[in-house]
Amino acid sequence: MKEFCVYLLSLSGKGMGHVCGASVLNNRWLLTAAHCVQDKDKQKFSQADQWEALLGLHEQSQTNKWTVRRGVKRIIAHPDYDHLSYDHDITLMELDTNVNLNQNIWPICLPSPTHDFPEGEEAWITGWGATREEGLSANVLQKAAVRIINSTVCKSLLEDSVTDNMLCAGVLKGGVDACQGDSGGPLSFTSPKGRVFQAGVVSWGEGCARKNKPGVYTRVTKYRDWIKENSGV
Repeated sequence: MKEFCVYLLSLSGKGMGHVCGASVLNNRWLLTAAHCVQDKDKQKFSQADQWEALLGLHEQSQTNKWTVRRGVKRIIAHPDYDHLSYDHDITLMELDTNVNLNQNIWPICLPSPTHDFPEGEEAWITGWGATREEGLSANVLQKAAVRIINSTVCKSLLEDSVTDNMLCAGVLKGGVDACQGDSGGPLSFTSPKGRVFQAGVVSWGEGCARKNKPGVYTRVTKYRDWIKENSGV
């Protein structure tokens, strides 16, 4: 499972433990979901100093010599994020100090704006989210294979709440999906040459792993220029 976690990290709220996942873009920048950084009651998730990034992590309860902790210096949520529709559900985070990239912390590749992730293609979700709907978050990093689902099919299954900025992936018979706590983590795709690309950011779904209710992800290709403009990556 190690190869699946090198570009994934855990974002913890101060004093809260794991809240969301994120992906490593380079030695300074992370990519996560905008809904992760919305204030909730007394939790000021929009404030950079409320976050801690744990990189090189495998088990939540067991950090080791490979685990790197960093504070967050800056949060750049997409300015058009809509908390009702989850459209533009994407956020950049800048770490307070650079991390050394190595075999345990490695950046994920970003696709070009014109890259197409074809329907039926296998992709991977990874995270410490709940292993079933309304369940508890996982302690050990989980991975699951899903398939890219045709947008027209997905819009019909989810009653048109899917925009062109979203990508659907899952298993239509149910049983495999991202869930609470996986938000912000990557939907990844391995090219024939072995490079790992980020196709999506875990965004929303109707429950977890329900039949004919695939997971919905922010479509990263739509935001390639925005990421470059704001982070230089």
